[in-house]
Amino acid sequence: MKVIKRDNSVCDFDRSKIAIAIRKANEAVDPEDRATEKQIESIVDDIASRHRLRLLVEDIQDMVEEKLMELQKYQLMKAYMLYRYERALIRKANTTDESILSLIKNSNKDVMEENSNKNARTASTQRDLIAGEVSKDLTKRILLPKHISKAHEEGAIHFHDADYFLQPIFNCCLINIKDMLENGTVMNGKMIESPKSFQTACTITTQIIASVASSQYGGQSVNIAHLGKYLRRTKEKYVQQCNETFGNTLDDETKKRFVEMRIQESLKAGVQTIQYQINTLMTTNGQSPFVTLFLYLDEKDEYIEENAMIIEEILKQRYQGIKNEKGVYVTPAFPKLIYVLDENNCLKGGKYDYLTKLAVKCSSKRLYPDYISAKKMREYYEGNVFSPMGCRSFLSPWKDENGNYKFEGRFNQGVVSINLPQCGILAKGDEKKFWEILEERLQLCYEALMCRHNALMGVTSDVSPVHWQYGAIARLEPGEKIDKYLLNGYSTISLGYIGLYEVTKLVKGCSHTSPEGTEFAVKIMNTLREHCEKWKKETGLGFGLYGTPAESLCYRFARIDKERFGTIEDVTDKGYYTNSYHVDVRENIDAFSKFTFESQFQKISSGGAISYVEIPNMRHNLTAIEDVVRFIYDNIQYAEFNTKSDYCHVCGYDGEIIINADNEWECPVCHNKDQRKMNVTRRTCGYLGENFWNVGKTKEIKSRVLHL
Repeated sequence: MKVIKRDNSVCDFDRSKIAIAIRKANEAVDPEDRATEKQIESIVDDIASRHRLRLLVEDIQDMVEEKLMELQKYQLMKAYMLYRYERALIRKANTTDESILSLIKNSNKDVMEENSNKNARTASTQRDLIAGEVSKDLTKRILLPKHISKAHEEGAIHFHDADYFLQPIFNCCLINIKDMLENGTVMNGKMIESPKSFQTACTITTQIIASVASSQYGGQSVNIAHLGKYLRRTKEKYVQQCNETFGNTLDDETKKRFVEMRIQESLKAGVQTIQYQINTLMTTNGQSPFVTLFLYLDEKDEYIEENAMIIEEILKQRYQGIKNEKGVYVTPAFPKLIYVLDENNCLKGGKYDYLTKLAVKCSSKRLYPDYISAKKMREYYEGNVFSPMGCRSFLSPWKDENGNYKFEGRFNQGVVSINLPQCGILAKGDEKKFWEILEERLQLCYEALMCRHNALMGVTSDVSPVHWQYGAIARLEPGEKIDKYLLNGYSTISLGYIGLYEVTKLVKGCSHTSPEGTEFAVKIMNTLREHCEKWKKETGLGFGLYGTPAESLCYRFARIDKERFGTIEDVTDKGYYTNSYHVDVRENIDAFSKFTFESQFQKISSGGAISYVEIPNMRHNLTAIEDVVRFIYDNIQYAEFNTKSDYCHVCGYDGEIIINADNEWECPVCHNKDQRKMNVTRRTCGYLGENFWNVGKTKEIKSRVLHL
């Protein structure tokens, strides 16, 4: 039996500690009120016989009090409660020592592996992680109601980003980069005026991205379309310089080629600035800025030709990659890319189909970009096309006082996710009981989400000038409260969910891809969405249903439920739950059927959703990928590709590992043949641990989680 301590660490059940605590309480009461050694042993035996895989330390203490009451040892029970209270006061004085010291010693595995984008061994990152441990401790003990903290610890819900909850900052946003570039901004007390050239605009954009990332904990998105204006300014400047310098000494065609050459130089340098700045800058939380670039060619944009040039250069540079410390080109983690498919580029004879072909080529090697269908977005979001907020969370349509839709300069206040499979486990196959439990859990989620909202109310613009005073979100005066941006649906607040597949198996006994299962799954999704709409109506806040992209949460919920309820076939035995509404990876379903099936859930999950398919040998399957891209445009809003991704730990090469003439795995760059120094990883299940070579198949590497 394992005991979950207050700092979330796990230890073996120790019966002696219970006995010691009761004996301590015994000393505080009269002899006739004391428990005998036989009674103490009986209490301990009773708790030990529960055979629970997982117990919270608070649950053990509650059991002791119940047994003392049964023995009618009321004075002793009071003394025990007082002893328990005194111990709690001592803990409140300092409860984070162990977690912080283990972090410094690089032994706090949960914290160190929680964010794969952070190097938890560096001093600058550890400063942020130490602050996060303090925040989590205070959040659990003081800032959240006790029943919300307990629900989080038991895996009923997940209160996201508790390590930042202590601070008055929000989750993710769409930067109003247009306003900041056109009207200037201020960073570190220094005025930055509107740029006069493309390269300067790119430099300022990356400075803004870094500054924004240091003052929020989630992702951010930037619409590249706002840079087209500055590329045209550069072109006009070169034309003027060419005419002034050469006059009539050069013919028009030569002048044109000269200007185009200079523009290409500036374009390449500007995009390179964005890519290298983002990947070399380090924010105050110890990682590269979590940023997404939104690549959209809007036919109504007067700078569409310039934007097409920018997108082409971004895709070319992403395809090439960035050199690591060993000089090998690798795939950078950021910026993430989202490519929008529209009538002009959906591979049906559009003017910009050549860009989509380049995007497909880039996806085949670097996995990005992801793809958004402008056609489906317009269906779901009142005719609008806009970027998710870095972390795949979508805003709801909102109009300003003039009746104009506004998306940039808006944000998400925070996320709380519900563990759907646990509702199914507790229902024990009783569907009526399931709906009752789901209703109770959704009420918990609502209360937790309101904690996130209330924590931001009353905050002033001074907490993050780049957001609130200098244009990323607003241009408020110093000391002015941000409250109006929290109300009336301007910003969103998200209900996440995990495990639609598993809960359907638990309650209906079948996959949610079967007719009966689909009906049940859609009913669950509609129930979640209806609650968000009800909360929105009651409060005026922008509640949204969000297909949680936190892959690590799929493992946390599954681990907790396995410890608590044991091994359940096709549920807790896998070691993970499927993310949001996704089809389980073990089901035999083709890419087109998978997207068709999952698209019905994306429409309901309008606060955030993404689907993916895995295509083997992507570098040799460009035609197949193009077919899927055409399908995406007509059938699903947001999708990405997964594939096998090889990696050599010797030189950093992340291309395709070859099988040499001797039938051995070999890195084509450094010719490493050591199997232990090469990984084959997959994005299918999100597993980030060490892969292993399975018995008897020396050419196959399997994921420990999904056995791919």
